[in-house]
Formats: sequence, C-alpha cells, structure tokens
Amino acid sequence: MTKILLIAEHDGSALKPSTAKCVSCASQIAGAELHLVVFAADAGSVASEAASLDGVAKVITVENEANEHALAAVLAPQIVALASDYSHVFGPSTTFGKDLMPRVAALLGVNQLSEIMSVEGTHTFKRAIYAGNAVVTVEAPADAKVVATVRIASYKAAGSGNSASIESASVSADIPAHTRYIGLEAGASDRPDLLSAPKVVAGGRALGSTEGFDIIYALAEKLGAGVGASRAAVDAGYVPNEMQIGQTGKIIAPDLYIAIGISGAIQHLTGIKDAGTIVAINKDEEAPIFEVADIGLVADLFSVVPELTESL
Repeated sequence: MTKILLIAEHDGSALKPSTAKCVSCASQIAGAELHLVVFAADAGSVASEAASLDGVAKVITVENEANEHALAAVLAPQIVALASDYSHVFGPSTTFGKDLMPRVAALLGVNQLSEIMSVEGTHTFKRAIYAGNAVVTVEAPADAKVVATVRIASYKAAGSGNSASIESASVSADIPAHTRYIGLEAGASDRPDLLSAPKVVAGGRALGSTEGFDIIYALAEKLGAGVGASRAAVDAGYVPNEMQIGQTGKIIAPDLYIAIGISGAIQHLTGIKDAGTIVAINKDEEAPIFEVADIGLVADLFSVVPELTESL
C-alpha cells in the first residue's frame, strides 16, 4: 500500500499555503493514504487546520520545545524516525522544503526527486529542467522510499471540509546540538505574501533605482497585489532578495502577473510560467517578455504606470 508522509510547513499558528498544495499533489497518486505531520512546540491550532484539508487521512503531531522553530537539522532526524512505515515522504519546494528534504533523503540513503509538477504513477513523475525549457519524466526505484519536493506553483491548494483524526506521536531521534535558533530578521510588509498572492506586480532593472520602485508599490497597493522583482533589479540593490522571482528566486503562479520594465530572461520566465494572465509593459518591443505575455504594452513605464494607477 502507498502511504505518504507529508511535512507541514507553518509559522507556529497557521499552515502555509504550500502545505495544501502538497496535499493536492499527493492526492493524485491513486490509492495512496496521506498522513500529514506537524512539528511544533504546540501543534494545536496548526493540527486542527491540517485535519480539515481534503484528502488527509490522519494528522500526526510531534510536539517538542526543539521544534518551536523549523530548523532543518533538527527536523530531519525526526522525520527519518517516522518514515519507516511510509513509502513516500513529500515536502514543499519552498525555502523550508529545499533546506529540509535533501537532509531527509541523505539520512535515508536515497536520491531526492525535486519539484514534482505532475504525477504519472506511484513512482513516476514529471519535472522541469533547463530553466523550464524542457519537462522530463523521472522514475524512482520501486524498492526505495521516494523523497520529493513538490513544485507548489503547479498545484491548486486542496480544499477544506475534512475532519481527519489527530494523533500525537513520540519520536525517538538524536536531535543535533550543533544547530540552534538565534533569531529571525525579516522585512515587515502589509502587502500579500509573494508566494500566495493572487495578483503580483513586478519591476525590473529599468526602474533605475530604489526610488523608482515607488511607482510599482503604488500600483500594487491599488490592486491589492504582492510585489516582486527581477534578479537584475535585486542585484542592482533596488529591492531586497526576498522579492526576487525566477529560477533562483521564487516560483509563483498568481492569477494576474504584471511585469513592468522586465525584459523576460528565461530564468525569470521560469518563475512565472504557471501564472494565469501575464501583462507586460516595456518600451522595447523586442523584449522576450512579450512572447509569453497575454497582454503587452510597448510604452515608457514612467509615464504609463502612474497613469494606470491614477485610472484605477
């Protein structure tokens, strides 16, 4: 029987949207039984939310003071201790999952399968390679555990309305002492989270400066959108790197994506290929972004974006 252990990503009080998308992916494996594990100091509210996700048969809570903060070095041996009864272990292809799942695979002695975008069978999956220019079908060994990350941009979040059972588990694992939580430094923002925002406005190097991004923020505020940037804008120091979209940044799938002053390098397009509607504004009519845009406007962004914002 196919049993899948899903690793919940959360902030201590609520699930991250990536978890529900992992459930959607795992649900595509016919006949699989899905168990979702929550590692926390106090898993109460997170476990209740997890139990409501459609397709989840059971929620397992592992409560330990050491799990108050999601440290990959601390969680990985605990996951391995739980994994003995499972054929698959899935996590999201987010910063959290990319840090954690390779450790799990290494401890289990298997290769990790990265960024599943389609399920073809219990051990057969599709994933993108070459910055999204090609899609390959990969098959994991049938006699080994499948440890994988899920490309969350390829899946819609699982619905809620379920009432899965919640069980507490005690895990016997050596928790390393060489890694410890020191603190968190994060930029504060009232804007929607970039990974889950249904609308995203992004700017490129053409904005010219940190101050130039003010017109991007103004438009995003009118739309209630998240704000992103190209790698060129991040490398130029206009915005912090948590705003970067693309192959080496965040891969997103909003309903609406507006690219302003972004040429459309293939590494950037990899991060937006699953977006619903793509709108591009660029003064260069030969910019590659127009090849993928549903709506394109060749214009000077410094005149047309404020005009669009005012019209909204």
